[in-house]
Amino acid sequence: MSITRRGLVGAVTAIALLSGNITHAAEGTVKRIMIYGDSNTWGYIPVESGTTTRYPADVRWPGVLQAALGSGYEVIEEGLSARTTDIPDPTLPQISGAGLDGAAYLSPAIATHLPLDLVVIMLGTNDVKKMFDRSPLRIALGVGKLIDIVAQTGSGVGTSYPAPKVLVLCPPPLGKLAPESRAERFAGGVEKTKAMPAYYEAIAKAAGAEFLDVGKLTTTDGVDGIHFTAEAHKAIGTGVAEKVKAILP
Repeated sequence: MSITRRGLVGAVTAIALLSGNITHAAEGTVKRIMIYGDSNTWGYIPVESGTTTRYPADVRWPGVLQAALGSGYEVIEEGLSARTTDIPDPTLPQISGAGLDGAAYLSPAIATHLPLDLVVIMLGTNDVKKMFDRSPLRIALGVGKLIDIVAQTGSGVGTSYPAPKVLVLCPPPLGKLAPESRAERFAGGVEKTKAMPAYYEAIAKAAGAEFLDVGKLTTTDGVDGIHFTAEAHKAIGTGVAEKVKAILP
């Protein structure tokens, strides 16, 4: 039996389309999760002073989360050191564009990674900096703004997807701040972070989002009082995995 060139092209095209459909179907079974956070999502290794580096991917809590969830889930990291909920930080002008304002960058981040089943938000630690003069309630309202942005960003450019669900994580209270310059920058922050869980939970509930108090999983145990040790990352990733499985079984 002979096959014309046109027939061969048609057959190859059909196979390619079928293959694409099978791939798309397989990808559609994977639950996609975007983690939106600050330096403790990025994996900042705590140091008393000076510059630092980043924990390896399998040590950072999003990587621990991925390992705990397994192959049925895909975890996407969107962590930026010093990111706030919804306020610009003028002290780091080298971060251009949306800068450190979490609300300014969230919608493009979601559209970049669509389709998404869940957006996990852990922000607010940087909002307690003295220069922002924010109350725990005002910080929680910033998180509420982020929840609304997720709800309004189901569709990207030329696409249409349902808006992802949202899981709000309240960061654990700050630890003993060191050195003195950092303690000054975060003056009053320990008390504010201790008060935040109740406000976060109320805002999340009012906005229809899920909530988890990370302070019940670990403490802020880094030497600087702001960042996490590898052990804390493991506790967070493992604990968040259980919550995610309940939201996206």
